[in-house]
Amino acid sequence: MDRDELTRVAAWMETAVDGFQPPVSAEKFDVGQSNPTYRLSSPSGSYVLRRKPPGVLLKSAHAVDREFRVQRALAGTSVPVPRMYALCEDDSVLGSMFYVMEHIDGRNLVDPSLPGETVDGRAAIMDEMNRVLAAIHDVDLSAAGLDDYGAPGNYHTRQLGRWTKQYRASETENLRDMETLISWLAGALPEDDGQRTLVHGDYRIDNMLFAVDRSDCVAVLDWELSTLGHPYADLAGVLMQWQLPPGAEGRGLAGVDRAALGLPSDEDFVAAYCARRGIDGIEGLGFYVAFAFFRMAAILQGVKKRALDGNAANPEKALKLGAYVPRFAQLGLEARHRYG
Repeated sequence: MDRDELTRVAAWMETAVDGFQPPVSAEKFDVGQSNPTYRLSSPSGSYVLRRKPPGVLLKSAHAVDREFRVQRALAGTSVPVPRMYALCEDDSVLGSMFYVMEHIDGRNLVDPSLPGETVDGRAAIMDEMNRVLAAIHDVDLSAAGLDDYGAPGNYHTRQLGRWTKQYRASETENLRDMETLISWLAGALPEDDGQRTLVHGDYRIDNMLFAVDRSDCVAVLDWELSTLGHPYADLAGVLMQWQLPPGAEGRGLAGVDRAALGLPSDEDFVAAYCARRGIDGIEGLGFYVAFAFFRMAAILQGVKKRALDGNAANPEKALKLGAYVPRFAQLGLEARHRYG
């Protein structure tokens, strides 16, 4: 943000954020390819500002107003979220919609193999990740005022249509595996079993903050893709991430000796989740994981297209992420059989 933008933001915060004192400075976080995020520093403390990116955007994407709404609704529940201060829908302030929230000190654990943690520490963190996931899906929608937060009907039917459309809108080349995966998913859609919960939409360990000296989760972040839908989509998203290569880029657990590190197997994580939610088991898990790979491929294709169009928050990183689209399509096809 330049000086003029900071001046306008500070003037807006003086009227919208209780206790705020100018002036303000901003430092951009080097995370998030979708909505640019900044740490704001002022005499009254630290804040976080999250905004829509500039440029022409796909319809329904970058919904920072929905992020603001759902996190404000979750205050006081078992799902830890930052305090929401204010939403700005006036584009004259910063050029696009944004919101300001509490800045929370915590550990952002990017690598799910949790290097530097003890065996017991890893087990405790992963169990907390499991607990919070179940808590998200057990939120009382009526009490939280979220009954209308998502469209009715079969979630995966709706999502397959949405992300196929998004993928087509940002497609830059024809990928045979992606076409095969889309076709298979359309023919394997499960019947609606009546489950309708809050869904985070991008539930990963790197979208969480943990206490500095404990395994407790202090905040779940990045709610842009949240909606009402089927809870298994979030669970499958976790399993999808773990099939990727380990390290800073893949952020997965492929080939990692999980037992030696104190990390749960896919089966153990699913079993713990089912126990917390009183579920006997999950039939057809392969569909849900395959769909998770497809959706992430579609998201990364959008990231790639924004980079090519000059609208990415971090163009170099966006192009790197976009290069993974063929691999995600391939892994989606493999997941059909891996999980049955």
